[in-house]
Amino acid sequence: MTEMTFRLTPIRVWLNPEPVWDFLNERDMSQSELAGLIGISSGYLSQLMTGARCPSPQVRRRLQGVLEVSGFDDLFIMEWAR
Repeated sequence: MTEMTFRLTPIRVWLNPEPVWDFLNERDMSQSELAGLIGISSGYLSQLMTGARCPSPQVRRRLQGVLEVSGFDDLFIMEWAR
């Protein structure tokens, strides 16, 4: 009998809003200003912050760059398939 190996793939990647709030508070910056730096609308950023939407890979990279966060797990939460 052969052994099957399963690879877990995240089904969703959520933004962890805590480091974003820390970034905004440290710089006395609004969500709207941050959205402009990332290149997204303030409404979309709000949806990411509340968990209503998940960021695309491109937006995740931009968030990491603007927030200067190198660790993926420091900024995002992965939801895994069962």
